[in-house]
Amino acid sequence: MTAINGTRLQDSLARYRDTLPGLAELAWPAETDSLASRIEFYEQCYPVLEKALWSGEPDFEPLLDCYQSLFREQEALIRQQAEVEGADDETYHFILSIPVADRPPHLRACLESIYQLCERFAYGGMESGVYTRIKVIVAEDSREEKNIRQHIELVDSYRRKGLQVVHFGLDEQYELLQSILEAVRKPLGNLLSSQPRGRFYLKGQAANRNLSVLKCLQLTEDKNRTLYYFVDSDESFCVKRKTGAGEEAVYALNYFHYIDKAFRSTDTVLLTGKMVGDPPVSPSVMAANFLDDVTAFFAGLARAQGDQACRFHGLPATRTSGAIYHDMAGLFGFEHQSTTFPYPCPLEGDHDHAACLRGFSQRLAAFFFGEHLFRKTAFSYDNGFSELTPARTLYPGNYIVNYAGLKHIIPFGHLRLRMSGPTAGRLIAAEIQDRFASINLPHLHQRTNDAGLGDAFRPGVERADGQEQERIDLCNEFERQFFGDLMLFTTEALVARADVRQPFKKADVVQVMEQKEEELLALYQQKHHAILEKSRQLEDLVFNAGHWWLEAHDLDGALHQVKAFIDNIRHNFGEHSCAWQQIQSAGHRAERKQQIIEALMNYRTERDAWERLITDSAAWSIIFERQSR
Repeated sequence: MTAINGTRLQDSLARYRDTLPGLAELAWPAETDSLASRIEFYEQCYPVLEKALWSGEPDFEPLLDCYQSLFREQEALIRQQAEVEGADDETYHFILSIPVADRPPHLRACLESIYQLCERFAYGGMESGVYTRIKVIVAEDSREEKNIRQHIELVDSYRRKGLQVVHFGLDEQYELLQSILEAVRKPLGNLLSSQPRGRFYLKGQAANRNLSVLKCLQLTEDKNRTLYYFVDSDESFCVKRKTGAGEEAVYALNYFHYIDKAFRSTDTVLLTGKMVGDPPVSPSVMAANFLDDVTAFFAGLARAQGDQACRFHGLPATRTSGAIYHDMAGLFGFEHQSTTFPYPCPLEGDHDHAACLRGFSQRLAAFFFGEHLFRKTAFSYDNGFSELTPARTLYPGNYIVNYAGLKHIIPFGHLRLRMSGPTAGRLIAAEIQDRFASINLPHLHQRTNDAGLGDAFRPGVERADGQEQERIDLCNEFERQFFGDLMLFTTEALVARADVRQPFKKADVVQVMEQKEEELLALYQQKHHAILEKSRQLEDLVFNAGHWWLEAHDLDGALHQVKAFIDNIRHNFGEHSCAWQQIQSAGHRAERKQQIIEALMNYRTERDAWERLITDSAAWSIIFERQSR
């Protein structure tokens, strides 16, 4: 192996020593120093470069190129150390699990981001054209054969690029599950699905993710040196930064490097990261503030003229606390935000307000698939990538565990409720406390993609056919949100008064749930009335106030889309909304509450059964032998 002389590091110091004083303060290692010392010196440089990258100063691109090249050079030195000194490489292998259901465009973006991350930072190095320390499992959960075929084609294409990607298909999932002895498998039906082979699809993210753990174990070569990284298909390993021309996605976070450091330097067993970009919540809890923002947008248009140059550009960002997109952020301890957010028009080139309105109206329907046109979460460097903070919410699309952490599963998937991550997080935090931590390595979350809404798939969101094709129904998701909230806040209160390592007592569960049900019903009632009033105000402003857009016949299509949006708001949140009627129905609530009570009471038994399964090496040898026959 050719010796690595640290050329990029020397060039970087020479180039940036004067402009980045922090570099000048570092003591350059001597030629006689060990490889380990030289490798460690890179670690001292990274925080200096990172602060400069995210300071808002110009020359971002050359500095990012320098930053990435230093990681590649450091990785080469690590390989050289292992070869020359015969030292063991202590860095972790990663196995990534990506559950996917009917989302080829999203999967493509996710795989591309993993590939770019490997190319730009070279974590673990490459041998014979393959990135050796990264494996990716695409865990299939699609119903449509055409989407399954596209997923397989994507897996094949990225395998040819050097990623170790495998497609974990429906038949293989079912056969692997059936290879577990029935006496062991039966208690795990709620965690791993009990659907028959003929419809072993759309099992839900929790069941599919849990099933993928079995495949992860099958691919594990050294359980003591492997980390398991769970990702959603609508997320990418990058973040966006604001530029003069708008926003651009950048590969500026070395996820694998910093996650490896976190697990090697602390006793963490489960690490989670947040998301930036589109909100990680259901549109059913964003309607009120979204209506506020839409109304403010039209109020701004009313003070302008249609043929004037668009002024919805270069607007200052509004500083706020977290959960800016959530109608009931106070439930999670965040301050209530009454400020409306400006619309960042994405159109490029010279255009007027009429063009802005046309573009805006075309994007309105994306709200029902989870995209918020006004309130996206931006990345902030804060205190860097090494600081860990105690966590209480598990983000299902961005969490990492070591082998010991695999026992902390996402439960209750059979109920198909929203808020599974926060609920699991409360249970995990109560059990392992600060060994469950959060790290500032968010994924870019994108609900929709360049393919538009035609290929959009979101469980619980349905589009009508025929003459009603503009109708978008959130009934299923809205209902699952209310009862997911009920389960979350019941669980949060339970773990504060009971030992999570023991089965919950029914009397405690019932008592807490009755209290939380009353509180949530009142909050949802307030939100219900607010949404109806806000939708009436918006309709009056757009269609009944005589503003300039009503006289512009070339905007008839745009106004039709706005009317369809308001109609869909009323369909999903009005008095005749199916979900609202279910929430108001004492009989339906009683049925759902009974399901939640039973699930909470059975949690410990199922968790213990899962732990026995994944830690029984002898059983796994039998399982893999059976499957290979």
